[in-house]
Amino acid sequence: MHVVSHPITNHGQAYRQALNDPTWVKWLLIGIAVSFIGLFICVPLGLVLYQALAKGWQAYFHALSQPDALAALRLTLIVAIATVPLNTVFGVAAAWAIARFEFRGKSLLTTLIDLPFSVSPVISGMIFVLMFGSQGWFGSWLAAHDIKVIFATPGIILATLFITFPFVARELIPLMQEMGNEEEEAALSLGASGWKTFFQVTLPNIKWALLYGVLLCNARAMGEFGAVSVVSGHIRGLTNTLPLHVEVSYNDYDAVGAFASASILAGLAIVTLVLKSFLEWKQSR
Repeated sequence: MHVVSHPITNHGQAYRQALNDPTWVKWLLIGIAVSFIGLFICVPLGLVLYQALAKGWQAYFHALSQPDALAALRLTLIVAIATVPLNTVFGVAAAWAIARFEFRGKSLLTTLIDLPFSVSPVISGMIFVLMFGSQGWFGSWLAAHDIKVIFATPGIILATLFITFPFVARELIPLMQEMGNEEEEAALSLGASGWKTFFQVTLPNIKWALLYGVLLCNARAMGEFGAVSVVSGHIRGLTNTLPLHVEVSYNDYDAVGAFASASILAGLAIVTLVLKSFLEWKQSR
């Protein structure tokens, strides 16, 4: 008798065979992954901390207490404080509009949100120079009213705002589309106002994804280099953020100062990863 094999049975056998691959294959793949992580993430971070403390804790704290380093840290915090709340408001509004409403240009709006992911940060910085520079579209008007954008804090904030605005929206849009709007419609049908529905129904459901997006937005805002480098002018003590201060210190052969400032950014990266893992765990629950 001729036996015809069933495709579903063959698929199941292939799946079980894949699960029963030799143990050495599993450990080889794990070893490759761990080696890459160690070589390209852990070792560089360790070298940053080693170089920062190469001349001792006193030299480390002395480098961080220099006026230029403190000014760079202060400006970095100002930029983050300005951009993260704005991007949070935009992200929530954009996610709400895309997930809850149908309108002409919806796909275009979704595409534009992803634009900073595909445009080089240097190009985005050049766009702001073209718009607000002395020879730019609005340059003469800004000069006539004594308003500085390029080579000043407003330009740095605008460039950082452009680079970081997709993060919150991109975390919320898939989640809100998956959730649907049944709970919100139920709350509205029971007499709840729009704001009350948002704060008591929508926000609790998206809070972990929202915090995750805010965390990524803040990390990128504090670590952005390319766009900020173009619009800042590298003025010591005025327009240098912490990443720019690292470059300037290193070019001046101040290794301790450069790596001490870099260690702050590395510490921010580690804290971001820890919080990211925690928020992913909370969101999965």
